[in-house]
Amino acid sequence: MGDLITLRKQDLRCELAPALGGSLTGFWWGDVPVLRETPVAQMGSALESACYPLVPYSNRIGHAQLQWAGQHYPLNKNFPPESHAIHGTGWESAWSVERIDKESVTLSLDHTPNASWPFAFRAIQTLRLEDDALHMQISITNTHDALVPAGLGWHPYFAKRPGAHIAFAATGRWEMGPDNLPLGLEAHTGLDQDLAALSVDHCFEDWNGVLAWSDPLLNVQVQSDLRRLVVFTRPELDCIAIEPVSHANNAFNRLADRPAPTDTLGVQLLPPLQTFSAQMCIAIQPNRTVLKG
Repeated sequence: MGDLITLRKQDLRCELAPALGGSLTGFWWGDVPVLRETPVAQMGSALESACYPLVPYSNRIGHAQLQWAGQHYPLNKNFPPESHAIHGTGWESAWSVERIDKESVTLSLDHTPNASWPFAFRAIQTLRLEDDALHMQISITNTHDALVPAGLGWHPYFAKRPGAHIAFAATGRWEMGPDNLPLGLEAHTGLDQDLAALSVDHCFEDWNGVLAWSDPLLNVQVQSDLRRLVVFTRPELDCIAIEPVSHANNAFNRLADRPAPTDTLGVQLLPPLQTFSAQMCIAIQPNRTVLKG
């Protein structure tokens, strides 16, 4: 597991585990969890953490077979029992601490080609607490000797309490097949509803970059410069994944199978030494009426 890092600013506190996929193990306003809580000793991987980085891609690469530049690259199947590769390699790797103070930390990851991803890259993520928000930045630099595909995102799990409500706008939603791969893009306006009965596992297209989340304890705004949003929850779960991402699910292979403009799918094409960056902010306001009651 390695050493944990704790950041504090006013009422906000977060914990990170650089060795566990550069993940957040918790984020709180006072004693109220913003993200899901799992005892660190019970985390077998970053997939069980509160939030982890998605690099160099998000969601699934179908059947763990990357198609790129006329080549097929078999990848590790890292999400059994599924046959796919999922969420990149950043969450499987130990990150190094580049800089730290009581309110912020910068982590780095240098990836060399392996069975999980065939192209070299360097990733940097910075987390910074302000009085009422957690700001997160991530970048990927292509350190390979050829043009490569790339993507970024985050996978936070928000604590789901009774009375929770979600609202965001989009223009489309990728419909999912029984193999958890996208079938096609359909018109959709996003979500504006309570969570109690919500069952969803989709990538929303042309998200406007702002999501409102509220429950009887907290009012939360998620903001990002990324324009796709994966949302996953079921009624029986006590959390909801709200994932700003740069590209559609299985986008790299979809681009190879059905040529289309890269901006349609969000695939970033990085020449050697070029960098792609993204940011996300989770802003917190307590529901003062309830908390003072």
